[in-house]
Amino acid sequence: MDTDIDTRLAELEVKLAFQDELLDALNATVARQQKEMELLQQQMRLLYQQLRSSQPDNGAGGGHEIPPHY
Repeated sequence: MDTDIDTRLAELEVKLAFQDELLDALNATVARQQKEMELLQQQMRLLYQQLRSSQPDNGAGGGHEIPPHY
């Protein structure tokens, strides 16, 4: 009977060790993805600023002008 308990205990310890490793790997993945998301957000802000600065400000509130042939 003691061998059954020892075997089950050993199996549980092995499962716990694998779960700890998996948890560490998942945590590292989430941390890496968070850094990537922050970098992408920063790049998107920069691109948005570049887009805004490259568009001419015609002061008409963004309305379209009627072509001269009308």
